[in-house]
Amino acid sequence: MVRKLAYSVSEREHWISAAGGLIGILAVLWVSHALLGDHVGALTVASMGASAVLLFAAPHGALSQPWPVVGGHLISAVVGVTCAQWISEPMLAASVAVAASIGLMYWLRCLHPPGGATALFAVMGGAPILSLGYGYLFVPVLLNVVVLLIVAVLFNYPFAWRRYPQAWWRETVEAKAQLEALASGETERMIPHSDLVYALSQLDTFIDVSEDDLQRIYALALGHAHAPASGALDAESLQVQPGRA
Repeated sequence: MVRKLAYSVSEREHWISAAGGLIGILAVLWVSHALLGDHVGALTVASMGASAVLLFAAPHGALSQPWPVVGGHLISAVVGVTCAQWISEPMLAASVAVAASIGLMYWLRCLHPPGGATALFAVMGGAPILSLGYGYLFVPVLLNVVVLLIVAVLFNYPFAWRRYPQAWWRETVEAKAQLEALASGETERMIPHSDLVYALSQLDTFIDVSEDDLQRIYALALGHAHAPASGALDAESLQVQPGRA
């Protein structure tokens, strides 16, 4: 039996995510067509569709951040081209390319699932892709990635709850004060950041959520469970603003 999520995302968020995907992929295709002309179909990496889902539907996720997106695609492209050139059996080359890409993305801390498709496409993309050699790394992969990332940053910026990329955002003074106030009143129930990191490491599997978001989720849940209705924390009170300490 399939287990459904116990919570749901708002209808507004559904439409915003879909609009982001529309604009992102349209921009990739438009720029590719402007630069490459009639070759746009062959030289647009299909894995960008999967990246668009992460960037616009899950912008807070660790898998969606710029380094995983850029590093994951470029490393996988290099691995895919190398396997295509050095392993004569296509099925073996494709399998090794995906496996090696996963290993390298883990090692370099840039795990991005669509990267596996980028590696696979380098081997199985047919003559137009194979003829590019390592040029595949730059066009279409790097070109597609840069366009998609630029759109993701610009598109997500106007929405306060969409913190992308997370490294550019800092908690507001108000949010910090509320978290500290909650901590002072519920000291025995608060979980230090170091304990969250320890718990994540003990799971020994990749969890696509940051420690900061885990703390925010826990604070909201604790506030909802123990604070009076009038004083409970809400998501708006824990929003962050760019470039503010």
